Amino acid sequence: MTPVPDRPLHPHTTIKSEERREWLRIDDRLLLEYRRADEPIEAMNQYLPPATEDTIATAVSKPTVDLLVRAGETFASSPLLPWVSKIDWMLETILKSLVKSHPGSVAIARLTEVDISAGGLGFDTPRRFQADDLLVLKVILPPFSIIETTAKVIRVTPVEAGVGGFHLATQFVDLGGDEQELIIRHILQVQAERLRTRKAAHHPM
Repeated sequence: MTPVPDRPLHPHTTIKSEERREWLRIDDRLLLEYRRADEPIEAMNQYLPPATEDTIATAVSKPTVDLLVRAGETFASSPLLPWVSKIDWMLETILKSLVKSHPGSVAIARLTEVDISAGGLGFDTPRRFQADDLLVLKVILPPFSIIETTAKVIRVTPVEAGVGGFHLATQFVDLGGDEQELIIRHILQVQAERLRTRKAAHHPM
């Protein structure tokens, strides 16, 4: 009998990691901080508008809100929820007081429209960066996963007239395997949630 050449049982497992990174891409709203790699830590977010009470409230509450969405009834009925809510309230109160007494003193992650893949990140910024600039990025994936990495600016595109600023396309240059898997899992989960939402909208109970 002629031997049958070996072949994988699941063809999708042969997808190259580069292709996987490119195929898994979504538009999202994530907490983001960034600076040029040759700048001091204090430069993080310094060119963004000063933090306001609204941006502080959003940054503090978003991880807890995301956790409620992901965990559903499990976390909503947990005895930990009141404690988490109290910590959020205390932190928000302290930061808002700092902003009032020392305007511009609070550097905090901002909720930002991004397109994200396991290969890179795209986002708008009021600051003009240059192609090949290296940026230090800190991204918070829901609910509490922090991705801290360096990315190279691949492309800078002016945002449409009247809006101002620039859109950056960046490529991760030192993303670890664990962080990459966190991003991939987040993308797959968001895609699944959006698919369920679309199906529910088309087939209401």
